[in-house]
Amino acid sequence: MDRSAEFRRWKAQCLSKADLSRKGSVDEDVVELVQLLNGREEFFTTSSCAGRVILLDGGINGFEVQKQNCCWLLVTHKPCVKDDVIVALKKANGDATLKFEPFVLHVQCRQLQDAQILHSVAIDSGFRNSGITVGKRGKTMLAVRSTHGLEVPLSHKGKLMVTEEYIDFLLKIANQKMEENKKRIERFYNCLQHALENEAVTNSYPREKIKEQKKSSYSPKKKRNPEKAHGRCVTEENDKELENDDDDDPGVSVIIFPEDY
Repeated sequence: MDRSAEFRRWKAQCLSKADLSRKGSVDEDVVELVQLLNGREEFFTTSSCAGRVILLDGGINGFEVQKQNCCWLLVTHKPCVKDDVIVALKKANGDATLKFEPFVLHVQCRQLQDAQILHSVAIDSGFRNSGITVGKRGKTMLAVRSTHGLEVPLSHKGKLMVTEEYIDFLLKIANQKMEENKKRIERFYNCLQHALENEAVTNSYPREKIKEQKKSSYSPKKKRNPEKAHGRCVTEENDKELENDDDDDPGVSVIIFPEDY
């Protein structure tokens, strides 16, 4: 079976499966983005989360929280209010931790160059912790991630360790991060549309024409316009806004997985 046929089989199998997430459906803020990607023959999404505020009740033997071994006291994909957290904290018996988890998206791509287009869009949109992994069987995955999360312990062995005033302060920070997260998702969606349109135009041009245009437009002293770069979608406002975004290295990471991946 050739790679394209195998990719189509993987896509059909993935999209036909039931949604096994806790919510059981795609989050409202990323529905259009997921539909856009799944509507393209070169991509399909394997998992996504629009971003959320959660309160977890972990074990009492340490502060490390393992989500699969803890109780979910509260989860919301919308701005959170103090009263909801206070009520949820009354149910805690162990070490309760308040977390904000930003948008995350996993996309399987038909080939590496398709993943590189998405990676470029993700970086330009503020998701600086994004990366590509390539398996030996040819599976090429893109993870869209950022690092503007939040994780703060609130109680120990069921006893509240902070004041309500501090909880209110934390929620203001979490809600601000939620708002910024939503802006980045919108930016990613708009930039992705722009990049895919550019890719379609490029593919429709004869290669000889593209080479001629490149030769005629090349100038080593001319500063590159970021809006015209392949797969780029950067406005002056967005460019300044992203200057102080995540400090992590935006480079592509390629990992080779075992045969059974």
